[in-house]
Amino acid sequence: MTLIVAGDHFVLDGKPFRILSGAMHYFRVPCEYWDDRLEKARLMGLNTIETYVAWNLHEPKPGEFHFEGNLDIEAFIQAAAQHGLKVILRPGPYICSEWDFGGLPAWLLKDPQMRVRCAYPPFLAAMDRFFEALLKPLISLQYSRGGPIIMVQVENEYGSYGDDKVYLAHIRESLRRIGIEEFLFTSDGEQGRNLKAGMLDGVFATVNFDHAPEHAFNLLRRLQPDGPLMCSEFWVGWFDHWKLWHETRPAFRVATIFERMLKVGASVNLYMWHGGTNFGFMNGANHVFGKYLSIVNSYDYDAPLSEAGDITKKYLKLRKVISKFAPVPDEPLPAASPKLQIEQVDITDGVSLWKALPALSTPVRLANPEPMEYLDQNYGFILYRTRLSGPQSGSLSINGLRDRAQVFLDGKAIGVLRRNRPNQGLRIEVPEGGAQLDILVENMGRINFGPELMDRKGILGGVILNGHYVFDWEAFCLPLEDLSGLEFAKTENSLKEPSFYRAEFLIDQPLDTFLKLPGWEKGVAWVNGFNLGRYWKVGPQQALYVPATVLKPGRNELTLFELHGTSKMQARFSSKS
Repeated sequence: MTLIVAGDHFVLDGKPFRILSGAMHYFRVPCEYWDDRLEKARLMGLNTIETYVAWNLHEPKPGEFHFEGNLDIEAFIQAAAQHGLKVILRPGPYICSEWDFGGLPAWLLKDPQMRVRCAYPPFLAAMDRFFEALLKPLISLQYSRGGPIIMVQVENEYGSYGDDKVYLAHIRESLRRIGIEEFLFTSDGEQGRNLKAGMLDGVFATVNFDHAPEHAFNLLRRLQPDGPLMCSEFWVGWFDHWKLWHETRPAFRVATIFERMLKVGASVNLYMWHGGTNFGFMNGANHVFGKYLSIVNSYDYDAPLSEAGDITKKYLKLRKVISKFAPVPDEPLPAASPKLQIEQVDITDGVSLWKALPALSTPVRLANPEPMEYLDQNYGFILYRTRLSGPQSGSLSINGLRDRAQVFLDGKAIGVLRRNRPNQGLRIEVPEGGAQLDILVENMGRINFGPELMDRKGILGGVILNGHYVFDWEAFCLPLEDLSGLEFAKTENSLKEPSFYRAEFLIDQPLDTFLKLPGWEKGVAWVNGFNLGRYWKVGPQQALYVPATVLKPGRNELTLFELHGTSKMQARFSSKS
């Protein structure tokens, strides 16, 4: 039996079934913690877990697939079943989710003609290849085969992007051809135009929102007169952008709206129920009113379960609401996990980027700077280098900067150029005999929503000095995936150029903790080689979540790539974010 519609409700195993679901993305949570989180979902009274699928992680290079460790989606789905939970699978191919490029792999952008989320043949071919690799092992985990998967989504909020029904139909047919038998659905925002544009014949429509459920459900009813009401994303919190405020949603308000939905018999997926973390370089970005806004690494989302997996006030309030409409386990709730606290870790070693460059990258010669995707690089930084003749002076600017550039002349910092200031220039003075020009560009996360989705990184146009393009370059790709070749030296003070720093610290027992870096400007942090993500003094995020799973008893290593220098050669690990 599969999930079916009967009148105004779902039916499963011949009985009415209301979906009480929570969003938790396996790829944002260490696999060692899946069981803990899923058990807390059961204890809250949820009967279903929803997850997206991050294509970019599973296929980092064309045809190279990974489904192990934190990417073992089969194990995650099986774990959900062991905790008595059904599963809603949202395989994309696009997922939005405040994730780099909406989960699409960046290597798609190597094709200069690429068009995503439409019936562009090379995109469809890549998507079909991925769906085959992803879904065939999951066929046996469908509810009709004795597994927990009850629903599978077609695309994701497509009505907010385009109107290619041929593309949507292709996804539907691909799912069926591969062997997906379960209930198919779409989800879109509550704006009428978007909801209608995202609908597809023969596929059940649902709606996403964070307030005014009556309005959203009335709109859904007008477009889909029959069937149950379902909110596929009830946004119980929100995400943060760098340089803006920290987002929260009051628990009382969220609980009140949730109860209003349940009173009219609706099924609901809480987004996010447990947000987790955008580890590494996986954060996405938005493009709002002409401005690029990078998203922070924390995906706490002000969710019922915190970034570290602890029960919150919001969890308790929503659990109480559920208890009015469905059975909730009468069992004690687990306490918050213990946290590691280290007040001071001294940074003892350092090496400048200029000295480390040969160990990190082999240069590629280019006539003109090219985007990193054209050089088979997906994430991180890219350094463009050339030689300027002198003497000369004038204004230097970048045409098509994505996203942030530090400019150096003979290794000395000249200034910073930013994507959001396309007309900005830097005054430079080239001495007689010439000088080496270095431009270090940071990819701060690809746009994950809206019409600006095709977000190549690096320098897209060129470098202009005094109105003339500068040619003849070297490019150093810096994905920073392997730092083992770095040769550190003892240092007591901050270096003046972008540099790597290292510290060692001892612990007795690995526990969750939060890395705090007061006095540091902007950069990236690793613990024992695991990329925690970006730090930036502008906030709002001021601490990076460090799961106990990346720590070990005894000696541990902290590595920082600091772009500007620090006033304090120390770090600390805190029990609080």
